[in-house]
Amino acid sequence: MDQMTASTPGRLQVLAYCFICLVWGSTWLAIRIVVRDVPPLEAAALRFILAAAILFSSVLFRKTKWPEKGQWNAILVLSFTIMAIPYGLLFWAEQYINSSVTALLFAATPLAVALLTPILTGHKVPRQAVFAMVIAFAGLLLLFYTGLGLTGRNFLGGIAVLIAMALSSWSVVFAKSRLRHVDPVISTGLQLAIGSVALSWGTWALEPHRHAVWSRPAILGLAFLATFGSAGAFVVYYWLLKHLQPYQLSTSSLVVPVIAVLEGSLLLREPVPPAMIVAMVAVLGSVAVALRADQAEIGAREGLKLSS
Repeated sequence: MDQMTASTPGRLQVLAYCFICLVWGSTWLAIRIVVRDVPPLEAAALRFILAAAILFSSVLFRKTKWPEKGQWNAILVLSFTIMAIPYGLLFWAEQYINSSVTALLFAATPLAVALLTPILTGHKVPRQAVFAMVIAFAGLLLLFYTGLGLTGRNFLGGIAVLIAMALSSWSVVFAKSRLRHVDPVISTGLQLAIGSVALSWGTWALEPHRHAVWSRPAILGLAFLATFGSAGAFVVYYWLLKHLQPYQLSTSSLVVPVIAVLEGSLLLREPVPPAMIVAMVAVLGSVAVALRADQAEIGAREGLKLSS
């Protein structure tokens, strides 16, 4: 099957998709907790190096094919564009804006991917999917309309998140064509390791006078981010990228803020007004449409051929 052929998620792909939504829906709050006590670049570097160690440890127990010469260039590029730079910016931004607003701004990823896909790959994103993602993003705006007052330093944090979002959007399309045949554990481990080196340099250069306070919440938050948020979720993410189109997989960014709201309601007893419920239903319904848009378009084309 061609790498840009339309695809509909199977049961295993749906379970994997739900896993990354649940995990990454929780990482925003975890990051917010960690950066209260640990300098942001240092926290991101430690997250990545711990996750890389976990992944490389697993490689010792199974036979794995390492990347070929031409694939190393892509891994190096992605180490900066999907790991080091975006996550450095995200950790820095969450010092100044809350986790729900960060998740909302990052939720523009599917729309950016939809714009970049035809430019970088020549593969047309179905109009039905784009329309569904626009509706979903409008639902998110309704979901968080009370928390979008970004002024002063908060505004700079918002800009940092948008830059991270743009880089990540480009990276998912780039990775789809360049890392299709690379083992996801090896690919993720290498990107995390290289990204941690870059972030460690950033810590040395930009955070020399800041010191970490290793409180219990910071340690637990970092452990969650390293094991599930990076080592687990990124491997699943790259595996899914072999089976789904970039715009389909990027719709997980639309579900993440919904997960954050639900967790706040269940764990922190935060109220969920009716407007919020309507917004969440619109988002989840739109994501379901976007995930199946390729197959719907194929069915429509086949129907036209038969009728003619």
